[in-house]
Amino acid sequence: MKLVGLLGGMSWESTLTYYQGLNRGVRERLGGLHSARCLVASVDFAEVERMQERGAWDEAGAYLASWARRLEAGGAECLVLCTNTMHRVIDDISAAVTIPILHIAEGTADALLADDVRTVGLLGTRYTMEQDFYRSILERRGLTVVTPDEPGRTLVHNVIYDELCLGKVLDHSRQAYISVVESLKQNGAQAVILGCTEIGLLLDRETSPLPVYDTTLLHIEAALDWALKPA
Repeated sequence: MKLVGLLGGMSWESTLTYYQGLNRGVRERLGGLHSARCLVASVDFAEVERMQERGAWDEAGAYLASWARRLEAGGAECLVLCTNTMHRVIDDISAAVTIPILHIAEGTADALLADDVRTVGLLGTRYTMEQDFYRSILERRGLTVVTPDEPGRTLVHNVIYDELCLGKVLDHSRQAYISVVESLKQNGAQAVILGCTEIGLLLDRETSPLPVYDTTLLHIEAALDWALKPA
């Protein structure tokens, strides 16, 4: 079993899901008392959020790259960046280390195409929904990406930062998200990407009007496949 480096804390609520998911997945696949070999670096999200707000992406990239180097120095054999939004600086992080990085959007695209989904709704932070770094990967794979209108994007973004990242999971926000997904469905989406690692705390396959592709869970599965693949 290879050693997985988790670069998390953005927010720690979803990093917990990564840690639990990796360990549960190893136990399910190997049985007995097996657990995941992983190394966790959890950053202060308040610092990262301030960089996001200022648009200081170069600074954020350098900050996360420094933590990625620490994980590599600690023996991590691959890197999992436990956030969708900060894949905005994945090139900066990749340039700082020699170990592979498992990109969250690539695994999501694989799952969508395997299920013959061609038009998909995207929920996430405003940065993920509005900037090109994430959706361009999906579009290069032949997917058509639909995002909410501006009020919908604002609602989705604010719930993430003001509630989910603080561990608040509120029923009225779930209903608001369901309404946003309904609008994506009306605009032709066949499924919806939960493109922020916290959204799975609020929305799942039972509550969503569309099939959901939870990027956190897909990322975890990709990490498990990598870690347990025979040499």
